[in-house]
Amino acid sequence: MTIIRRASAIGAAVTATACAAIALAPAAAAAEPAAQRATAAPKAAAAAKYNGACGSGYSVVNSAQIGTKGTVFLTYSSATGKNCVVTVRTTPGKAVHMTASLGFASPTTTVTDTGYYTTYAGPVYLDARGLCVTWRGEISGEVAGKNGTNCGSLAANGR
Repeated sequence: MTIIRRASAIGAAVTATACAAIALAPAAAAAEPAAQRATAAPKAAAAAKYNGACGSGYSVVNSAQIGTKGTVFLTYSSATGKNCVVTVRTTPGKAVHMTASLGFASPTTTVTDTGYYTTYAGPVYLDARGLCVTWRGEISGEVAGKNGTNCGSLAANGR
């Protein structure tokens, strides 16, 4: 009988220890240093920075990230009333197919720069005072942009 009681006591102790280890496992993972957890997550790509390609007097008024490949920027010059679009790669490198495009609907007008570039496409310019513009950029088949935005004087009227 003594042997059976000792075996039962040992079995209970082993079971209790195993259960405690399982119960504490999530707490141990939670106690893992934040720096170690952060390195395990994939890093988000930083957006490309505007490179000033449109020239002096142009300010960025809108932009759209092209996945992890780059950013398309819409700029405007209040001195000339012109919009400008440039597509900039996040990481310049081997020449890839890129596009910078800017247009408006009435009358239908679009200006585009397309080709194989290492750093950026554009700039393309359009006088669109008081008109909504459609603009886009493309890098290696990935496209981003917006339709009918930055409507000049119409923006003050909530359009």
